[in-house]
Amino acid sequence: MTITSDTPTSIDSDLLVDGVQLIGGDWVASSSGQTIDVINPANRTLLAQVPRGNAEDVEAAVQAAEKAFPAWRDLNATARGRLLFRWADLIEENAAALDEIERQEVGRPSWGPLGSPGQLRFIAGQTDKVQGVSLPTYSPDTLGFTLREPFGVVGGIIPWNAPGPMFVTEVGAAIAAGNTIVMKPAEDAPLTPLALAKLALQAGIPAGVINVVTGYGHEAGAAIPAHPRIRRMGFTGSPQTGALVMAACAKNLMPLHLELGGKSPQVVLDDAALDAAVPSMVSGITLNTGQICAAGSRVIVHRSIHAELVDRLAAQMQTVTVGPWHQPVNMGPLINEKQHQRVLSYIELGKEAGAEIVTGGVVPVGEAYGNGFFVQPTLFDKVDPGMRIAQEEIFGPVLSVIVVDDEQEAIEVANSTEYGLVASVWTQDVGRAVRMSRALQAGQVAVNNALGAGVIGGPFGGYKNSGFGRTMGADSVLDWTQIKTVSMRGAASQAR
Repeated sequence: MTITSDTPTSIDSDLLVDGVQLIGGDWVASSSGQTIDVINPANRTLLAQVPRGNAEDVEAAVQAAEKAFPAWRDLNATARGRLLFRWADLIEENAAALDEIERQEVGRPSWGPLGSPGQLRFIAGQTDKVQGVSLPTYSPDTLGFTLREPFGVVGGIIPWNAPGPMFVTEVGAAIAAGNTIVMKPAEDAPLTPLALAKLALQAGIPAGVINVVTGYGHEAGAAIPAHPRIRRMGFTGSPQTGALVMAACAKNLMPLHLELGGKSPQVVLDDAALDAAVPSMVSGITLNTGQICAAGSRVIVHRSIHAELVDRLAAQMQTVTVGPWHQPVNMGPLINEKQHQRVLSYIELGKEAGAEIVTGGVVPVGEAYGNGFFVQPTLFDKVDPGMRIAQEEIFGPVLSVIVVDDEQEAIEVANSTEYGLVASVWTQDVGRAVRMSRALQAGQVAVNNALGAGVIGGPFGGYKNSGFGRTMGADSVLDWTQIKTVSMRGAASQAR
């Protein structure tokens, strides 16, 4: 592993205004006047301040969304789609600035071209594909059909690990269906969502259609699903918080979708092409410093190739460069002190349980890294499937290797956690690939490629405690609608 660093610059962008949130098209402070510091995780310097919103701010946002809803609902779908396409164009035009904002607040290095414009264009293309169906009737003078209609004012809560893509995915589908929305980004990374909301206004999306309330989860976040006039929720985050959001929605009989955690298995069978598998597995656990719900954190390997695979993984991990956002590195810091301590505590738990660290496992040494939340990418061998590091989501660059003796045992181990978000299989046998794809309990299965890669418009979501509902696919806009059945008879017709 290579460590690199130097002094980063503070955030400075025309897309941001310090200390304000978006409510009804206006950039306003919180009702309390309080703010939250947004910190660069590479050095703990202040990037910006955002309002510490609360239930009063959420109420103002709901009122603004209610005011905007009738006109937005009644705007024809093709016109709504055109505005979303224009938003996507502006995101692409400002891609460098948006990428720089997100890299600083999340701490990640550059990932190359933004995927958000393409994802938003895919959603925009579904806007005028929202269709009902005709229904059979008992008599020829009756017409039966269904309408798909928006819920009205809806809410969304997203985490800090990929704020730009998640904001676009959640907001895009919701407003494409004709809803207006109140969004709460994570307090650690709210800047990219605010910048994207500003571009949405510039694209011509009317004031009040998108509202962004910043603040802490237990204040502004909790107020959204608890609000009686919000009619549908989307939440991405931990299973623990997801359960609280679901309980709040239940009190108002509000539908929702939940995209929660993962403990994704990467099954490596004895005929796997290791030259392709090893780089993919290492990048999968070090991308965004392992802070991705889909990260492949468990390697389940056939005993016959176990030793070779561990040696290759260790060698590949040692080539991973680590440093701040503005350096050409592979991996940045963790998001904050809490997450830093969490990852380090899991590394200690692994050692105490008898797992063996092959490489990594410590904080990088050096004065330049004293303030940053850095950790070395870590590889554990001799991991038992029941160990906590093999069962619980660490959300860091920690990879556990588990040995199995056959295909059936690999399936049992892969399915042995409470999660079911993503799984990967490495084999050159098509029959094995088919069997594994069917047997693995996961919302997405990748065969011989990176987790979830290579598919346009693939529905994304989980099994078991990884949540329910799907985003990103062709049905994502439909999921933000409710169905009305209409039975219609001409005025002159009489009952017979």
